[in-house]
Amino acid sequence: MKKIITIVGARPQFIKASVVSKSIKESGAMQELVVHTGQHFDANMSDVFFEQLGISKPAFELGIHSAKHGEMTGRMLIEIEKILIQEQADRVMVYGDTNSTLAGALAASKLHIPVAHVEAGLRSFNMQMPEEINRILTDQLSDILFCPTETAVSNLRAEGFESKPVAIHNVGDVMQDAALHFAAKAVPPSGLQGHTGFILATLHRAENTDDLARLADIVQALNDVHKNLATVVLPLHPRTRKAIQQAGIHLEVEVIDPVGYLEMIWLLEKAELVMTDSGGVQKEAFFFGKSCVTLRDQTEWVELVEVGANTLVGADPERIRAAAQSAFGRRVQDTQQLYGGGQAAARIVALMN
Repeated sequence: MKKIITIVGARPQFIKASVVSKSIKESGAMQELVVHTGQHFDANMSDVFFEQLGISKPAFELGIHSAKHGEMTGRMLIEIEKILIQEQADRVMVYGDTNSTLAGALAASKLHIPVAHVEAGLRSFNMQMPEEINRILTDQLSDILFCPTETAVSNLRAEGFESKPVAIHNVGDVMQDAALHFAAKAVPPSGLQGHTGFILATLHRAENTDDLARLADIVQALNDVHKNLATVVLPLHPRTRKAIQQAGIHLEVEVIDPVGYLEMIWLLEKAELVMTDSGGVQKEAFFFGKSCVTLRDQTEWVELVEVGANTLVGADPERIRAAAQSAFGRRVQDTQQLYGGGQAAARIVALMN
């Protein structure tokens, strides 16, 4: 029986891995061991996801967090390499574009262990983003590239991957699998029962939180939207909270603690609009038929912009306010076509057998 080592470390990866792990178990053809790097270490953003999503407790927990990119990636590389040698894995599976993703792919490739990259081929074309560096390098190190969209496949073709000894598959997006699977279990965050007509916002990308001018502009716009359009509910990432406090920026929206995935689904289902700088939340808004205002200058999910479900506004307060006013309450149609309709995990497992 093949032994698969799955590397996870951040919130979106927990969600993606949950549905693929379920399909692996159902197939009966592979054994999976999960390595949790510890990249997200807050209990509300890590342990609770394993509990809610029914993911088996990781076989290995590395506890590596709170460090600069190079140090974090290097420490992960050292520890993951030890595990791969010990376990004699047949394949490593990585998700997305975090430091955990790159460390897992690099450790495996140095040991000549094949790598499967779930969510391959995404590009923002912004090399200032650490995520862009991670995803490009991980694609180069992988032999199976599981793409979520035709756009991702086209990106790989443009980079010459068709002439390389790799397999490229458009399997759809495992995030849609998860959203559809767990929607029936959605629960409201504490204190928000009965809330309706609100706007859901998230804010955590380094390009926004590390640039105090951008952060101040976005917060100003969210404050204005909260005051003049509808209540803005903001589950506040610990790093963003710290940046706002240190900069002395005044936040005037309804702030709540970070939430688990089932609470996040509830917020997405009930919201009248989503405003975010998260790649995952952009898609999740689409899965639940909600318009999205994206607080970034680029997005990997260009097809959402092309179909009118997503509006890119950067950090410009005037553009943010205008987009929120225009998109509030507007529903998105035909949410089953772009991302595989919830069958991505089964396709991934079938292609690895």
